[in-house]
Formats: sequence, structure tokens, C-alpha cells
Amino acid sequence: MTRPPSRFRLLWVALGFVLCGLGVLGLILPGFPGTVWFILAAAAFSRGDPRWEAWLLSRPVVGDLIRDYRAGLGMPLRAKWIACACIVLAVAFSLGRIPVLVGQVVWVLIGLAGVLFITLRVPTRRNTP
Repeated sequence: MTRPPSRFRLLWVALGFVLCGLGVLGLILPGFPGTVWFILAAAAFSRGDPRWEAWLLSRPVVGDLIRDYRAGLGMPLRAKWIACACIVLAVAFSLGRIPVLVGQVVWVLIGLAGVLFITLRVPTRRNTP
């Protein structure tokens, strides 16, 4: 892969830090996923500066999640259940705040698409000792 020009590398690194910040919020806030932001941050760091990517991959929990994703290992069954439950709860609690029926239907369909994607497309990782 060719390296982007230096002016873009700085933007990739900056984007990586913004995505890391969102990942940290995802670890703190219920219903807000953190892993996806760390995966995107690793991708941004890899384009900007591999040293920051290596730093992110060396983090105890986050690094394992990113490596598992890159290896195609999928999600543990418990994590799939939690993710689907969070989607269902988020849709259910926010549905009444959408004043238009069409918007409510679209919101339910988006939530359903998320649950279907997690259950049907994301592989289930088997725990190995």
C-alpha cells in the first residue's frame, strides 16, 4: 500500500484520535457501541502512522477486539445477545420520540436490520481455552 502524502497522514492520525474518543465513550455509555470506533481508529492510524496503530493494538482489551475482528473471528455469543438487546431497547425507548409514523417504521426497520446483521452475518466466536 502506498503511503498518503504527509498532509493527509496528519489528518488520518487526527481522525484516529477522534475515533478513539468515540470508542472510549462507547465503553462508558450504555447502548453506544465502542468496538466499531476502535476498529475504525486502527484503520485510520494504519493510514496515518503505524506507530499509533501499534499503540492502539497494544491496549489490553481494545487490541484483542481489533485483532479478532481483523482475523474474522466474530463475536462471542454473549456479546451478540447484549448487542441485540441494546438495539431493541434503544429502538423501543426512542420510538415514542419520533412524531411521524413513517419515521417510526423506518426506525424499527433500521433496528431490525442491525439485529439481523448481527445474528446472521457476524460469525459467532467459539470460546477456546
